Amino acid sequence: MDTVMKAVELTGIVDENQKLQIDGKVPIRGPKHVRVILLYPMEDDDIGEQEWLYAAARNPAFDFLREPSEDIYTVDEGRPFHDEI
Repeated sequence: MDTVMKAVELTGIVDENQKLQIDGKVPIRGPKHVRVILLYPMEDDDIGEQEWLYAAARNPAFDFLREPSEDIYTVDEGRPFHDEI
């Protein structure tokens, strides 16, 4: 039988000994087993825009875009776009 679970969002810190310290008190009475999911910001593991574009340009999922039937626009259509940063 599946157990119905309730979620509570708390904040805390993982210390230098890899121990989780919760800010404040936990709003349940114990002792009780709980499941913990940690959400934390990614740092240097996130790829940059240039790396993402490089990977997407070489992904075989987009090979169909190289087919002549997909080339429906010409350089004479539209107006040039000049980004002013």
